[in-house]
Amino acid sequence: MRLPKPFFRLPRRFDVEQLRAEIAGMPAHAWAPHPNGIPGNQSVRLISVNGGENDLVDGDMLATPHLARAPYVRQILASFAVPWSRTRLLKLAPHAGVPSHADINYHWFNRVRLHIPVETRPEVRFHCDGVSVHMAAGEAWVFDNWRLHHVENPTPSERIHLVADTAGSAAFWQLVGSSDDPGTPVLSIDHEIGREPRLLTECNSLRPVMNPAELELLVGNLRGELMTLADSAEVRQRLTHYHGVLDAFVRDWRQCYLIHAEKPAGRNEFINLRNAVRGASRELGEGIVMRTNRVAAHAVLEGRVLRVCVLGDPPRDVGKDGEFEPSVPSSSPQELRAPLATRALAPRTCLRRPLFIVAAPRSGSTLLFETLAASEQIATVGGEAHWLIESIDALRPGAPGVDSNRLRASHLTPPIAQNIKTQLLERLVDKHGRSLPSGSALRILEKTPKNSLRIPFLHEIFPDARFIFLWREPRGNLSSIIEAWRSGRWRTYPALEGFVLPWSLLLPPGWQDLRGRPVEEIAAFQWKTTNQIILDDLKSMSGEAWTSVEYAELVRAPEVTVRRLCAFADLDFGAGLAERVRQQLPPARHTLTPASPDKWRNNAELLAPLLPALEALHQKLETLAPQSPNR
Repeated sequence: MRLPKPFFRLPRRFDVEQLRAEIAGMPAHAWAPHPNGIPGNQSVRLISVNGGENDLVDGDMLATPHLARAPYVRQILASFAVPWSRTRLLKLAPHAGVPSHADINYHWFNRVRLHIPVETRPEVRFHCDGVSVHMAAGEAWVFDNWRLHHVENPTPSERIHLVADTAGSAAFWQLVGSSDDPGTPVLSIDHEIGREPRLLTECNSLRPVMNPAELELLVGNLRGELMTLADSAEVRQRLTHYHGVLDAFVRDWRQCYLIHAEKPAGRNEFINLRNAVRGASRELGEGIVMRTNRVAAHAVLEGRVLRVCVLGDPPRDVGKDGEFEPSVPSSSPQELRAPLATRALAPRTCLRRPLFIVAAPRSGSTLLFETLAASEQIATVGGEAHWLIESIDALRPGAPGVDSNRLRASHLTPPIAQNIKTQLLERLVDKHGRSLPSGSALRILEKTPKNSLRIPFLHEIFPDARFIFLWREPRGNLSSIIEAWRSGRWRTYPALEGFVLPWSLLLPPGWQDLRGRPVEEIAAFQWKTTNQIILDDLKSMSGEAWTSVEYAELVRAPEVTVRRLCAFADLDFGAGLAERVRQQLPPARHTLTPASPDKWRNNAELLAPLLPALEALHQKLETLAPQSPNR
């Protein structure tokens, strides 16, 4: 929802200690990864669709069992007397952040997000449209999330906020407006033991076909913000044509609705209208953006209208939402976060010589990624890029010819290659999470573990790519994989045929043979298969295209290791990297428990029968390191 200024601090105060006590009572398994995979971000769902463990926003919003454990949180929410949509506790890990983005999808057109900080420090900053604030514990804030915004937690402590989405009420918006009046008294909402107020939640089910009046409102609002990045006759003409396409879309949609309303017989006509405007928008929208946040016009049209105007038909441009929820229908209007850098702004030079970290899961790739990302010469998408591949229907496991995360060059087509390049360009940020200036020569660094099974596919797209093969000895690596499965934080495929529990981490070829096997055998299979595939793929390439590094080497001698990798990748060993490796490397964002060389002993009995079958491959890996930059 657009607001007249970036931030409003509401005249309300809350009992921080009571909130902290209720949060401390949440079980560890309640904390789920961020739905967009942003590193260092976790949440506890308090209000969700049907009260389940999901991040959806379309349906009956109900309290979850976690909210049942938090009577004061219920009292706080009820005190605003508004119906709540998705509501969560959001945690930022130490030294973590949220990259710059704008919230552009349908859900946000009429809603705002309330923030109540619980655990924070003065150094934690919330940035919105050039304004920076610290939201203090116990306060209540709303902000304009249509504008570009990001969050930084540079401290060694966790930041936890209670966040809740609402369209508000007249009284709520009067309360927001009163925040500008210095004479407005601040009301304290204290915990009342035993009081159970009425909690309002939304019932927000989308119609099978969007009503033409609503579609006209959404499109008309978008058209009011359109502008071009360049001023030329050709671009101005395209903008005129773009307006014409949107105007015709609204008129034809209304005509179709008058003929068919929501009857199933007319559904294909609505789909054809939607698909036609999608293609025209994608073609004409180059260089056309929103005036207030510079997000690409097509991205806003997609997220606000096209993805929800007809339900039950998978969209073609699915963006970043739902990438960790493959079981969720892709037509569900989940949160779409648009990156700061649009396709028209993105620097093409960044696609030269990208760097891919390839590794078995839980090998330390996040630690290596966070270390190399400290370089002033590196651009990233802010974390793992599961969406880069799995937003494309033809490349997801279950598509014809794709039964795992394994992809070969034969899976690539020119449209898919262009799709992947465009997605990368649209999301690149520098080491501070800022968009890149046009013509930037920064190098892409990427580290999604699933992509370790897609090296030939990636090399076909980027023939000049460089690969860094990170490997870890089997005892520690297997133990870490086992703990990841137990934690439930890396669930990637919730409903694989023949598996009772959701699958975690990457999906190697041959996974079907593991039906009914214990988690330690699955962990050994993931380690062995992934490392063997990486080794085979890389040895088929030229020696200049890849190098290897052992996890223990990185931890033991970070400066020596990083200097060697810089020489391989043709990067300067600059001030950012020097500061990063000046002392022992900090724990990575995805670390479950503090590092220790003997952690594997917690699973020693499980590992003992598995290790002999892995020893031959382990010895092969040991012959790789250390490698010189010029093989």
